[in-house]
Amino acid sequence: MKSQARGGTRWKRFAIVMVPSVAASGAVAVAIAQGALAASFQVSGQQFQVTAGHIHGEGFTQYGSVDPNKKGPNPVAVVGLSDADISSLCQAVNVPTPFGEVGMTLKAGDGDTKVHAKGLYIDADDLQVRQAQFNDIDLGVAAGSTSKGPGISDGDRKKTSPDSFAQQARSVDFDGVNQRAWATTAGSFTLPGLHMGVSLGHAECKVPGN
Repeated sequence: MKSQARGGTRWKRFAIVMVPSVAASGAVAVAIAQGALAASFQVSGQQFQVTAGHIHGEGFTQYGSVDPNKKGPNPVAVVGLSDADISSLCQAVNVPTPFGEVGMTLKAGDGDTKVHAKGLYIDADDLQVRQAQFNDIDLGVAAGSTSKGPGISDGDRKKTSPDSFAQQARSVDFDGVNQRAWATTAGSFTLPGLHMGVSLGHAECKVPGN
C-alpha cells in the first residue's frame, strides 16, 4: 500500500498511530490485571466489525450489559470465552476525517496457525453466525452464578446484575461469524500473520464461506 499525503497528513504515519485495536485490547486487559488501569472504562462511541471463519471456544458465558460513552449507554450482549481458537479473523473500522472516511482492516489467522485468545470478552449489539453448536449448555443461569465460562468480567461487575439472565456452555463452535462490536478485551491475544491495511474509503470484512 502506498502512503499518501494530503493536507500535510502522511497516511503511513497515520496507520502507525492508529494502533491495531484487537492487539491493543490485550494490552489493556493486562494493564487491568496489573492494577495499572481502572477495570471500568468508557468505549469510543464507534462500532467496528469482526468476522471469523471459525471460532472454537472452551468455557462460554453470555450475558447482557451496557457500554457507556459520551452519548449514553449502549446495550450489548457480552460473549466471554475462557480459551478461543479463531481462524480467518478480520476486523474493520471506519474513521471519519476532514479528508473523508478512512478504513482500517486487521487480518490474522489465515494460515495453519490460528489466532488464540485467553479470557476473551466481546461486547456486541449484533451477531450473525452461519452455524452454531453449543456443548453442555445451560440457559437462564444467573449471570453471577456461571461456572463453565469466565463469568462476568471485572469491568462489567458494576454494570451487570448478578441475578440477571445468562447462558453458559462447556464449549462452542461457530462457523461464519459476523458481528458488530463496541469493545473487545482479552487477557492474552496471539495473532499469527497479522496484517493491517489503511486506505481512504469504506472498509469491510467478508465472512469466509459466504
